[in-house]
Amino acid sequence: MEFKKISYMAEIKEETAREHCERMYPEMMAEFAKIQNEMYETFCKKQRNYGPGNISVGTPLQTKEDIKLSLSGLWFRKNDKIQRLKQLVVLGQPDEVGESIEDTYQDLAVYSVISQLVTRNKWAK
Repeated sequence: MEFKKISYMAEIKEETAREHCERMYPEMMAEFAKIQNEMYETFCKKQRNYGPGNISVGTPLQTKEDIKLSLSGLWFRKNDKIQRLKQLVVLGQPDEVGESIEDTYQDLAVYSVISQLVTRNKWAK
């Protein structure tokens, strides 16, 4: 009779990165998901207000030139937000606009997701 060694490691399901983070940092991960949901809601409201044309700059986003124009516009929007954060956070300038730092972070993050949507050819589809 032959005995086989049982690998105990094979019996333990390997934890995914997501499972690990949710186990180790439950409050942080829950807040991360909450922030993402807030960003999604704000994005939807702005889409309803502006439509997709503000990002596509009136182009059909079908050529490399269309996409480059759109991504260039997004770069300027992100740069505006970064410059605002520089003034508020790094230089400590007072807010003169009435847009919170949190709103600025959110806008910057959403513009980054929009850039990925444009690059993946999923904008307004």
